[in-house]
Amino acid sequence: MENPLHLKSLNHISIVCRSLEKSLDFYQNILGFFPIRRPGSFNFDGAWLFNYGIGIHLLQSEDPNNMPKINIINPKDNHISFQCESMTMVENRLKEMETEYIKCRVEEGNIYVDQIFFHDPDGTMIEICNCDNLPVIPLSGGETVLRPCSTLHCTMQQNKIQQMV
Repeated sequence: MENPLHLKSLNHISIVCRSLEKSLDFYQNILGFFPIRRPGSFNFDGAWLFNYGIGIHLLQSEDPNNMPKINIINPKDNHISFQCESMTMVENRLKEMETEYIKCRVEEGNIYVDQIFFHDPDGTMIEICNCDNLPVIPLSGGETVLRPCSTLHCTMQQNKIQQMV
């Protein structure tokens, strides 16, 4: 497989927010991200968060009233997907928080992937899944099977980062 731009990994996702405070609360207290230092030379409001090997950069909208309306939950829309340890635990927590969500199930062979979709405060769709059940098989290059970040590896990485904070 070629890597024409010599990429290494996903670094961050930027999300424009109606309310930086509401989005900070969501990404910290619901998804488990923690704030990190952001360059002081920026001349606009925002926050940087990190966990699970990726960054989320929240940017305060210059015109929050003209941001697109939050749409219905549509699993075929743009979204950010996260692995989880327990789909049942995620669903129970969303119910406790009275968060609207949609459940889906994908089947390939005898392998099942469960998905839960919901929105952040600004309408960015979030997927929580057990997608690492499904092997990643390139369409070319033989029978090589790649594995996404396993739950164990992500948990170990997360614990290491939390200890440093």
